[in-house]
Amino acid sequence: MFRLTHEEKTFLLRLARRSLEAAVRGERMEAPLVFPPALGNPGGAFVTLHRNGSLRGCVGYILPVKPLYKTVMEAAAAAALHDTRFPEVIPDELSGLEVEISVLSPCQEVRLEEIQVGVHGLMVSQGFARGLLLPQVAVERDWTPLRFLEETCRKAGLPPAAWRRGAKIEAFTAEVFSEHTLAVEELRS
Repeated sequence: MFRLTHEEKTFLLRLARRSLEAAVRGERMEAPLVFPPALGNPGGAFVTLHRNGSLRGCVGYILPVKPLYKTVMEAAAAAALHDTRFPEVIPDELSGLEVEISVLSPCQEVRLEEIQVGVHGLMVSQGFARGLLLPQVAVERDWTPLRFLEETCRKAGLPPAAWRRGAKIEAFTAEVFSEHTLAVEELRS
């Protein structure tokens, strides 16, 4: 996975914010005509919305099938309107939301002993069931690698021990940044 520059992160966060706001207001958001060249490469990403430190929505695309900037645009709108765990975001909430983006590396099969909490995100799949947890989830909840794997199985709708019975385990890394972390970076420079 390539590393994003500060300018590329800023561009993606602003694009996610505009996409989120347009979706919530029912407005059409056009893709930008000009963007940093690296963001035109296919990329998987998730956009997470937080309100007062709590999760408010999270949607993403694992596979790098669209240009990264388009993936982020679509994920931001979907996080606001289509995360079935939450009601749709309403316009009054927009100013209180923080946007976080996780740009994913490709997935690779791993064994339990290879999982590194704080480094890897996990995806477990078996048949039509699939579940994914981003790297920051295990850190926030202080999980061991085993617990992280079991919870990813649960997220897939599988029993916690499904990984022992043929479920496919894949890991990925993510470059995670938010409006807050970028603001802190700017203050330090």
